[in-house]
Amino acid sequence: MTVSETVPLLDQRRREALDRLRRRAMPLPGRPLPGRAQSGRGLCAAPAPSAPSAPAPQSVKPPRPSHPHPDLTRREIQVLRTWLMLDSKPAVAQALSISLGTVNTHLTRIRAKYADLGRPASTKAALVARAIQDGIVDLDEL
Repeated sequence: MTVSETVPLLDQRRREALDRLRRRAMPLPGRPLPGRAQSGRGLCAAPAPSAPSAPAPQSVKPPRPSHPHPDLTRREIQVLRTWLMLDSKPAVAQALSISLGTVNTHLTRIRAKYADLGRPASTKAALVARAIQDGIVDLDEL
């Protein structure tokens, strides 16, 4: 298989993976997804495997699940987006010309706002998921 044949295949796989991620619901720890029974292991039930479907046309985006969105300030969104793009909090502080303590304060407030809505995000990965779900950042940007 040549490189020119591999690129479209990889692009199709990437689009399919992005579509699956957009449709995925994020359960709260220890609670089943609505409409699903809890498994005997004490964990949330895994989604049943689905048959492969044809990729959606590029112009049509799947509807986003209706989650309560936190009321983030413009600065909190700026700090969150910058932190998701960079490797560390000190790099965010330098890029935005603010102190490391200010970066930490913004991230703490963002996490608190998500927790208040019943959508906790205690890790960077969880914040990435929430930001994608809420349209704050797109996977293509990461």
